[in-house]
Amino acid sequence: QVQLVESGGGLVQAGDSLRLSCVVSGRSDSNFAVGWFRQVRGSGREFLAAIHWRSGNPFYPDSTRGRFTVSRDNAKNTAYLQMNSLKLEDTSVYYCAVGPGPSTDRYRYNAWGQGTQVTVSS
Repeated sequence: QVQLVESGGGLVQAGDSLRLSCVVSGRSDSNFAVGWFRQVRGSGREFLAAIHWRSGNPFYPDSTRGRFTVSRDNAKNTAYLQMNSLKLEDTSVYYCAVGPGPSTDRYRYNAWGQGTQVTVSS
């Protein structure tokens, strides 16, 4: 069974950087993707980035390209989300998820972490 554990959230000031980590366990292959999302109004999830585990190819929506960077360390079974120039509106709960391939659609991911809170203050 796939399990994901996020860490790295916290309280930062606007303009700061933060790196989130997501440890992936329970996968014996590398043919999957890790996506990063954050909570938006109610139960919605906003897609932030994804990375194909085998190739390391990253995917970004226009809203985060250039400010967020996704990466992975195969040896540590860990994916990362580097977030720069943080804004007040980046305050949210951040999640990583595993799915068969990179997708902006949260419903194509079948395993989720517990989430980590990021709070950006002025």
